[in-house]
Amino acid sequence: MKKTIITVVGKDTVGIIAKVCTYLAESSINIEDISQTIVQGYFNMMMIVDTNKSEKHFGQISEELKALGEEIGVVIKCQKEEIFDKMHRI
Repeated sequence: MKKTIITVVGKDTVGIIAKVCTYLAESSINIEDISQTIVQGYFNMMMIVDTNKSEKHFGQISEELKALGEEIGVVIKCQKEEIFDKMHRI
C-alpha cells in the first residue's frame, strides 16, 4: 500500500474538506484516516491516504493539490509516508 500524508492549513472557509475530498475521490485515492480542527478561525487537517489505486504519480498528486490549495486559499502539502516517518522519528 502506498500511503501519503496530506496536510491542509489556512483560514477557515466553507467547502475546504469537500473540495479536497472531491479531488481525492476523482483521483481514486482512498482516505485511510482524517483529523481536522479549527482553532480561532484557522483550519488544520491531516489525512493519511492510500494512493495505490490512483493512476497519478506522487509528483502529479502533490502539484495538483498544491494548485487546488492556492485556488481555495489554503496550503496543501503532501509527503510520502516513509519520508514523514523518518523526519518525525524520535
